[in-house]
Amino acid sequence: MLSMTGYGRAFREVDGRQMTVEVKSVNHRFLDISFRMPRNLMFLEDAARKAIGAKLARGHVDMFVTYRNLRTDARKVTVDRALFEAYAGALESVSDLGLADDRTLMGIARMPDVMTVVEAEEDQQAVQALLEATLNEALDQLLAMRRREGEAMKRDLSGRVDAIERMTAAVEARYPETVAEYTQRLRDAVLELTGSAIDEGRLVMEVAIMADRSAIAEEIVRLNSHVHQLRALFESPEPIGRRIDFIVQELNREVNTISSKSQDIPITQLTVDLKSEIEKLREQLQNVE
Repeated sequence: MLSMTGYGRAFREVDGRQMTVEVKSVNHRFLDISFRMPRNLMFLEDAARKAIGAKLARGHVDMFVTYRNLRTDARKVTVDRALFEAYAGALESVSDLGLADDRTLMGIARMPDVMTVVEAEEDQQAVQALLEATLNEALDQLLAMRRREGEAMKRDLSGRVDAIERMTAAVEARYPETVAEYTQRLRDAVLELTGSAIDEGRLVMEVAIMADRSAIAEEIVRLNSHVHQLRALFESPEPIGRRIDFIVQELNREVNTISSKSQDIPITQLTVDLKSEIEKLREQLQNVE
C-alpha cells in the first residue's frame, strides 16, 4: 500500500551542466502533474510526464527544476554595431561642447544594449538524459516516503477493519436474541390485553413475519465478504485506492440496510458505531494511491 503524500529531491552535475529536481505529491483522484521549470527547458515536459507516469498512478504532483549550464560554450556575447554607430553619431553631434572624448572599449561595453549575452542552444539530448536521471532519483525518494506512510496507513486501516469485523459479529450474535425478546414481548402483551390463552399458531406466524422483515443474514454475509476483500487488497502491490473506495461504499450500504431493518436498540447502537468506523476508514482512504 502506498500513500499519495511524498517528497523527493535530487541534484546532479554532468559535463558542466547542473540540475536540481524536486517532486512533491498529495492526494488526488487522478494523476495530475504541474511543472515549474525554466522556459528554455520546456521541451523536457513530455519526457518528465512519461517518467512520472511510469512510477506514479495517482496524486497531484508538483515538479520543480532548477538548471545551470556552466560550460564555456553555454553563452556568447554579441555586439550591436549599428547601435554603437548611432551612439557614436550622437556623441559627435555634441563634440563642440568642449568635453573630453574618453571613449574606450570598456566604456563602449557599458553602453546600454550595445553588448548582450545570448544563451547558446542547449544540447537537448544531453539535457534530457540529465533530467531523466535526476528525476528518477527524486522519484525514488518520493516513493520511499510514500511506502513508509503507506505502511503506517495500512496498520491504521487494518485496525479499523478488525473493529468493523468485531462489530459485525456482535450484530450477528445479537439478532437471534431480538427474535426471542420480540416473541416474549408479544406473548406478554397479548396476555395483558386479553387475559386468555394465547393462540400459539398465530403467535408463531407473527414472529415469523417480524423475523422475515428484520432478517439481516444476507447483509452480514456481504459485510464479512467486504472485510475479507479489504484485507486482501491491503496486501496488493498494485494501486488500490479506487477499489477500496468502492468497497467502503458497499460497507456503508449494508450497514444502512441493517439499521433500517432493526427494531432493536443494541443493534441500532452497533450500526451507529459501524457507520462511525466506516467514515473514519473512508477519510483515511482518501490518501491511498
